Formats: sequence, C-alpha cells, structure tokens
Amino acid sequence: MPVDDEVNAPDATGVPSGSAAQAELIRLDHPRDGVPPVVADIAGLERTIASLSAGSGPVAVDAERASGHRYGQRAFLVQLRRDGAGTALLDPVALPDLSAVGAAIADTEWVLHAASQDLPCLAEVGLVPRQVFDTELAGRLAGFPRVGLAAMVEELLGLVLAKEHSAVDWSTRPLPEPWLRYAALDVEVLVDLRDAVAAELARQGKLDWAAEEFAAVASAPPPPARVDPWRRTSGLHRVRDRRRLAAVRELWTERESIARERDLSPGRVLPDSAIVEAALAQPASLTALAGLPGFTGRGSRRYLRQWFSALERAAGLADADLPPQHLPAEGPPPARVWSDRDPVAAARLAACRAAVTELAGRLSLPVENLLSPDAVRRLAWSPPQPADLDAVTAFLRRHGARPWQVSLVAESLTAALASTASS
Repeated sequence: MPVDDEVNAPDATGVPSGSAAQAELIRLDHPRDGVPPVVADIAGLERTIASLSAGSGPVAVDAERASGHRYGQRAFLVQLRRDGAGTALLDPVALPDLSAVGAAIADTEWVLHAASQDLPCLAEVGLVPRQVFDTELAGRLAGFPRVGLAAMVEELLGLVLAKEHSAVDWSTRPLPEPWLRYAALDVEVLVDLRDAVAAELARQGKLDWAAEEFAAVASAPPPPARVDPWRRTSGLHRVRDRRRLAAVRELWTERESIARERDLSPGRVLPDSAIVEAALAQPASLTALAGLPGFTGRGSRRYLRQWFSALERAAGLADADLPPQHLPAEGPPPARVWSDRDPVAAARLAACRAAVTELAGRLSLPVENLLSPDAVRRLAWSPPQPADLDAVTAFLRRHGARPWQVSLVAESLTAALASTASS
C-alpha cells in the first residue's frame, strides 16, 4: 500500500508536532483537589460509585502492585479519576471485589498507561474495561522516542511528574501520605495526556490504527500458563547439562512454594544467581551449600535444609526424569541458525525484515508495532504457496496482524518473498 511521506512529519527537533519540550516545565507536586482518603469500606465504596456515575468523560485508571516485595502481581491500590468526580483511591485488600465500580463505568473509555501491565491485576478485583485508550501504546504509534508516563507528560504537557515512589512496597498499611500523593498524581493528568496524544495521532492519520490496537488490548484473553516457568531463571544459559537443569528446577520450585506461603517476592527468598550457583556447584553438604554466593544471608540460610533437599531430589532422579536441555520448538527455530539450516529461508527473513524496517522508518513506528517479529519469522520460514498478495494477507491475519497492519505490510512482504524466489 502506498504510504504518504507526510505522515508523522517531525518538526525541526525530530519530535512529533504538539510537543511541549520547548516550553518551560512545571513540576507537579500536589493533586489539584488534594490527596483523597483511601476508600476501604463499603460505605465509602458506594459513595465512590455514585460519584463516578455522576461524572463525565473518560476515566483515568491506574493500579499499584508490590511485585518486588510480595508474591504475585495483584493490585494493592487502585486509582480512578473522572471529570466531575475527582480522584478516588481504592484499597483492594480491604475491598477485594470492585466489580460494582467496574459496572458503574463499564460504558466509559478507560485511560491507562501501559494497559497490558495493569489489566490482569484489575481483572482480579472485578475491573474489566470494554474500551481502553492506552497512552503508552499511543505514544509508540505516534513515534515518540520515550513513552514512559513521566517522559510523555513532560513532552506533551510540559509537566514534571515525580516517580520516586514507583518501586515502593504498596502492600504497606497504612500507606504514607507521600505515596498516596504520588498515586493520585499518576491519574491527575492522564486524560489530558490522552487528549494530547490523540490529537497527535489524528494529525498523523494514525487514530484508526490506534483504535484497532486498543480494541485488541481490551479483548485480549489472559496469557496462557507458561511451560516450564523455571526456565526463565536469570543465568540459566550457564547450565549446560540435564542433571544441573534438574537442580535449577527443584530449587526454583522450592523457592516458589516458600514465596507463595510467605507472600514474598521469590527473589527476596532466594536470588536467581544463588539458584544457578548451587546447580553448577552441586554441593555435597549443608556446609558446602552455606558457603556458596547467595546462601550467606539470613533469609536464604533460614531455608538451607529445604535448598539442600531440593538438590538431593535432583541428584536422585532417574535419567528419564531429567528435563530436556531445550523445550521442543513451537514455530520456527531461532533465526541465528537459519543460515546453516536453511539458507533460502534466511534470505527470505532478511528481505522481509528489511521491508518491514524500511516501512516502519517511513511511518515513524517501532518495527514491532508495525508487525510482530514472530509473524515475520513465521512468514519467512514457511511462506504460503503460492506467496501471492491474497495468500500473504490471509497468512498475516491468521497470525494475529490487525487489519491496519495487513493493509500496510502485505504488499511489501509479498514483494520481498518474490525477490528471494527469483534470486
């Protein structure tokens, strides 16, 4: 599909127009209506629902987790703001069912930043939107080089948003006033940011693209359970035999059980680095284990016998019960091996990547937002036959590409496949 070279034309600074970067910045320290009390009882919740229902326009939504401190990704504070209703801070620990709030704003657009991070924990307390506007995703589509909340608020609104409390332990009760002020400010300007980035998307002719992306975010199913989640242990690449892989698995599983029971982040129970060191060293005694890096602290030594038992379980497994070095590949193999395994496919991949990269550059889009790298790899590894425009279009749709993406990339990818077929 031909692309208008004027789409997303940057100004002389290289920043999309509408930027407030050249304006004098104003530090945002206090919510305009003050810090509201945390709602932690049914009476307060009912008042909040009535206030939100009487408000107008989109609802700014945010959630604070304690993932670096507590087990899991659940919300420990939910922030909402709507014109005419002000800001509400809800305690989902005291009020674990917020579905009545969700019902009150069900027909309203919810404005979130990096929605995919917050939607799972919001759904756990009954808050499920029908339509969203994701300001972080909108910033990516608009071509902004920095899409963090503070960076976009500064760029588009000329405001400095403090982020010093982003990693605190939000399970703390009562929550300190400075933290609550920070939380209230996170939704203070979210609708203003939404309006500013929407105007930029409209100027670039990308608003319809964003609408398709937001609809996909709102309707996305929960991610499937990960196969062998222990394989995400940092440093696992150092473990090169199955017996030691089993040790990592047993230690990871033991740590998970302890972390869940104590409601602690697994990394606070035992760091990944300690798991890998123990798996590599294969200590023969408690004393030897206690001397390894990562096992000298009070927390890890508290469970020294459990860690050693996990290592003994791994050592006692029959060969048939050891985990494979690698999981069976689902989809194409890693691209780094293509040139040896299938040079023709490697040439297709290079041509397809070049086509998508060139088009993304002209549109000022991140390559991965124009088309997922997985879809590109699958197309290059096993293209339809014949690889004409209709077949490539159908292939991309089957692999999750949205209509706006297909309309932009299908012709270029078809041409890329054809160029390698004739070479």
